[in-house]
Amino acid sequence: MSGAEEAGGGGPAAGPAGSVPAGAGAGVGAGPGAAAGPAAAALGEAAGPGLPDEAGLAGARQLQEAAGDPDAPPKKRLRAAEAAEAAAAAAAAGSGKLEERLYSVLCCTVCLDLPKASVYQCTNGHLMCAGCFIHLLADARLKEEQATCPNCRCEISKSLCCRNLAVEKAVSELPSECGFCLCQFPRSLLERHQKEECQDRVTQCKYKRIGCPWHGPFHELTVHEAACAHPTKTGNELMEILDEMDQSHRKEMQLYNSIFSLLSFEKIGYTEVQFRPYRTDDFITRLYYETPRFTVLNQTWVLKARVNDSERNPNLSCKRTLSFQLLLKSKVTAPLECSFLLLKGPYEDVKISPVIYHFVFTNESNETDYVPLPIVDSVECNKLLAAKNINLRLFLFQIQK
Repeated sequence: MSGAEEAGGGGPAAGPAGSVPAGAGAGVGAGPGAAAGPAAAALGEAAGPGLPDEAGLAGARQLQEAAGDPDAPPKKRLRAAEAAEAAAAAAAAGSGKLEERLYSVLCCTVCLDLPKASVYQCTNGHLMCAGCFIHLLADARLKEEQATCPNCRCEISKSLCCRNLAVEKAVSELPSECGFCLCQFPRSLLERHQKEECQDRVTQCKYKRIGCPWHGPFHELTVHEAACAHPTKTGNELMEILDEMDQSHRKEMQLYNSIFSLLSFEKIGYTEVQFRPYRTDDFITRLYYETPRFTVLNQTWVLKARVNDSERNPNLSCKRTLSFQLLLKSKVTAPLECSFLLLKGPYEDVKISPVIYHFVFTNESNETDYVPLPIVDSVECNKLLAAKNINLRLFLFQIQK
């Protein structure tokens, strides 16, 4: 056997004179370091597009040092070879895609999900979605603690944290799966696709207002409407449905008509009120809110509010509500009959539905019962609790007989 064949370990015959077979240079005199070549190639593939080559080279150098050191223990050289094989398998399986790596980098540190709207960051750069950020601030207010980042425990607040617009734009371009057709779309286009374009989106029959309960995919809508039996209903059946619709419409109109009637009263007053947080003096303190005294309709008033009707641990409840009461601090010579309602302040983004309350104030009965602040849901309540103060607008209408 020739010397070339002995050096190649019985491999393929040498090529033309002066040439070296591919891979032969790595085998000749390489010894244990021969595993470094596949390791470097595997790590380079696993690094995937979009990452600098230095990361793959650094990993390859580490494996080369581990596998090529003759003084290294056999177990260490074995682990290096296994790591190279694992990296090659990961690259072959495509698990190193850029999108999948970005999901873990850009996710919220609280819910571990990709943000759907605004993204906030603490002073150390840890990311939080808007919902989790507001919830952390609200929980800290309920527990009378300073809100902290769940990752690094630095203090967070609306003044200390800022939005990360770069992350918001990056997240909006990441692909997301449509829940109806299972196709991939950029997150910025997904909402429009699901509402207007997807052929599998759930839709309703156009005759739903006259009682058709059908729900189904959009591509079946035309076939259903052609066979729908509701357009052939008799006049009596349609009148029953219209009566139900009129009842719900009548309730809405009653509220607006009541407001318009109150606006015609002679004595009307309104003011901006600011609820400030306080704690009770009980052994287990409870959070409540109170406004400074203010004057409306030549009388002095105070507003108080409480969370979940003074529940012992409202921070442990996912459902959050606020209720308030109006107190008359002035002395009156005759009963004072008033209607009142609270609305959001000029610069608040909370959603409050208008509800009119009625009460007759006297010197003996100078405070109303606690009545619900008509907030849409717990998310809107958390917005109020996360704020330093709650700013609302109070309207008072004095009813004269």
